[in-house]
Amino acid sequence: MNYETQVAGDAPVRIFAEEPQPARRRALVIGSIVAIILVAIAAWVSMHGKGAEAPAAEQAPVVTVIVPGQSVVPRTISGTGSLAARVEMPVGVVGEGGEVRQVLVQPGDWVRAGQVLAVIERSVQAEQIRSLAAQVEVNRADAKLAQAQLDRARALVKRGFISQADIDQRTATRDAANARVNVAVAQLAEQRARTGRLDIRAPAAGLVLTRDVEPGQIVGSGSGVLFRMAKGGEMELLAQLSEGDLTTLRPGNSATVTPIGSQAQFSGRVWQVSPVVDPQTRQGIARIAIAYNAAIRPGGFASASIVSGSGTAPMLPESAVQTDAKGHYVYVVNARGETERRDVEVGQVSEKGVAVTRGLNGNERIVASAGAFLRPGQKVRPQLQKAG
Repeated sequence: MNYETQVAGDAPVRIFAEEPQPARRRALVIGSIVAIILVAIAAWVSMHGKGAEAPAAEQAPVVTVIVPGQSVVPRTISGTGSLAARVEMPVGVVGEGGEVRQVLVQPGDWVRAGQVLAVIERSVQAEQIRSLAAQVEVNRADAKLAQAQLDRARALVKRGFISQADIDQRTATRDAANARVNVAVAQLAEQRARTGRLDIRAPAAGLVLTRDVEPGQIVGSGSGVLFRMAKGGEMELLAQLSEGDLTTLRPGNSATVTPIGSQAQFSGRVWQVSPVVDPQTRQGIARIAIAYNAAIRPGGFASASIVSGSGTAPMLPESAVQTDAKGHYVYVVNARGETERRDVEVGQVSEKGVAVTRGLNGNERIVASAGAFLRPGQKVRPQLQKAG
């Protein structure tokens, strides 16, 4: 604001003059702009300065980590194969055969050794047995007569009525009659044995698996297998294993067998390891004996987990192991408090957790859970917990 001094009479007079209005408005606008810029700079500094580090640190998630160390875990081998009877017994016609009159068992029946499975018609053989039995009686009568004649001759020879030559003759007649008795008895026993073989019998105690004969069917030595049995009901798994896995197995190794489509598991034991390997597939067979169970059906498919020894490996809870298209992995917290992805190979899964066979030495800090919500390089606040 300008002013001028004028003299009016004896006293000076100060006269004020207003500034032009446009200049004043420009000053106000410039001041406002400067104030806005200063406020923006102050806000930027507050957001990006040292004071921002504390909120960022407070936002880092807390994660539970474990240091698993090394645990003793069994080494296992996995394989698949078909189920079968450990000792399968095919049963067919032993004798001359004929028409089947009765079938006495069904698949799934337990039978004793020597039990009749099927009966074949034997009317002709029965008549032959009666004929031979009668022939035995005839020969015994002849032998009895020959013995009586010999006894009378021996009494007369002392009186001089019969010579010693007659005695020898009668002795030979008696011996021949006895021999004919023995022949007839043997023929009768043979016929009875042949007739007995018409019964189709179980060669040993066990479980009937299949039946391929019906009443009225004509069977003979060329009829093939009429019944199949599992001796003692014992089953086995013919597990197909690689050449390398076979070298680690020994008879007596324990195994767990799981039929395909079933949640049931059955304990077994390796009783034979194949001494040869298929040159085409480079695989061999480990035979795993299993006790009888109705859920185990010969011809079915099953998987097996075979314990081939023991070793040491880090043991993690299942929640610590993540899986994606690249495979299994875990998150490790490094010294800077950042997460790192670590690819691993897993072994046996048990109630104790997951055995890690490759990728960890056991001294790392492993994120125990919530790994799916983390990303590599993320800052975290680890909270140590003992490995369970």
